[in-house]
Amino acid sequence: MTSTETGTPILSGERADLLDSLGKHRFFLRFTTRELTDEQAAQRPTVSALSLGGLIKHVTDTEESWVRFIEGGAAAMTGNGKAWTEWTEEDYAEREKTFALQPGETLAGVLARYEEVAKYTDELIATVDLDLSQPLPDAPWYPPNTYWSVRRVLVHLVAETAQHAGHADIIRETLDGAKSMG
Repeated sequence: MTSTETGTPILSGERADLLDSLGKHRFFLRFTTRELTDEQAAQRPTVSALSLGGLIKHVTDTEESWVRFIEGGAAAMTGNGKAWTEWTEEDYAEREKTFALQPGETLAGVLARYEEVAKYTDELIATVDLDLSQPLPDAPWYPPNTYWSVRRVLVHLVAETAQHAGHADIIRETLDGAKSMG
């Protein structure tokens, strides 16, 4: 069933529940950055290397990577064309840049990119077969010969986004005392 005004699928059931949950956690992650300057979004107020801008970038890149997995399998997932087992120190150093705002990057820019990726993910999930299953890439953190369905990827994205929204809440409270909830 689709909306007669927009042609957008009207979702219900499991698909709607998964996207609703992901959307709520995305909201809380973005909400932690309200009224911040680029400088504040780049600050690392704890002993970790995490900043609010970096968390938004990381979650965006992670979601985009899983969408590539849904659409193209393990080979499409890393974005650099290499399996994780083939990554060099330079590859990992590049990846580390996703955890911080880089020169020339702005909070507004990373939030806009997150919105684009989220919109694309939501449109894909509205129509893709949730039972579609593919093998995970070879990586030290996945058991060999493991397959994930689109449904399992979505559950993972919800958990990943929620976890990082919690990290972001701690960082924001450390910056200026503002809380996302409570």
